[in-house]
Amino acid sequence: MKLIAASAHSTGAEGLKVIELANTEDPRALDLSGVARIDLNFPKFTDGRAYSQAFLLRRRLGFTGELRATGDVLIDQLVQMERTGFDVAVLRADQNIDFAQRQFDRYRGFYQGDAVTVKPHFAREGDSISTREGEAA
Repeated sequence: MKLIAASAHSTGAEGLKVIELANTEDPRALDLSGVARIDLNFPKFTDGRAYSQAFLLRRRLGFTGELRATGDVLIDQLVQMERTGFDVAVLRADQNIDFAQRQFDRYRGFYQGDAVTVKPHFAREGDSISTREGEAA
């Protein structure tokens, strides 16, 4: 996941179609043709509706462009943001990018599947269940 300081974030992108989506809006109502980036807003740390929007955009709607988290984005949220489909996070002004990057070093893998890696861990490593069953027989 790419991390951006709040001071370095720009809302527009030259020549690219960017949509800023409030967390109260339904992404299923969007026309995604030609959209390069969607900015999903976290108005408060405790409001997680943008996680659901990101997951819906990635898994159900097949959006392959950039999903950017904006607003009240804290270090504690980053790993879950990545797992729900965000590519970029614009950190709140008081957050340290170096500390934020360490979150990804702490949590390198997960057993469950998510928006990015759909298969659970056991299914990614091949057919280990049937192999184990065959060995026991």
